[in-house]
Amino acid sequence: MSTPKTSRFVRLRVELVLEVEDGDAVTEAALRRITDDGDMPAAERVHAKSAVTEDAAEALAYLVDPFTVVGEVPGVELLQASWSGEQIDYDPDSPEWDLDEDDEDEDGEGEDGEGEDDHRVEGAEDGAGRVG
Repeated sequence: MSTPKTSRFVRLRVELVLEVEDGDAVTEAALRRITDDGDMPAAERVHAKSAVTEDAAEALAYLVDPFTVVGEVPGVELLQASWSGEQIDYDPDSPEWDLDEDDEDEDGEGEDGEGEDDHRVEGAEDGAGRVG
């Protein structure tokens, strides 16, 4: 009897809803992170600073670090990550916000978040990743 071969690759989907109680603090922290990133090209730094200053959701997305989430998990290596932030209307009592609800569309693909700025990291060998 043979066992079916399974893929070593796993896509982990996580959705968080956060309440920003102090948008200025989030923006300041994002600006510090951008300023401290010595690997970020100057032109990208200018764009990033502008984006996080205009939108607290964008600032929060710059502070999210997928490497921190899985960096200490034994036996795994983060190969690619994508995340974004957007401001939403949130009603915790609405059935729309049921955490058990599947977010896949008709094609079996997740929502693409059109209109959002995505942050992607690929090639995580050294944990430094590239944001773009």
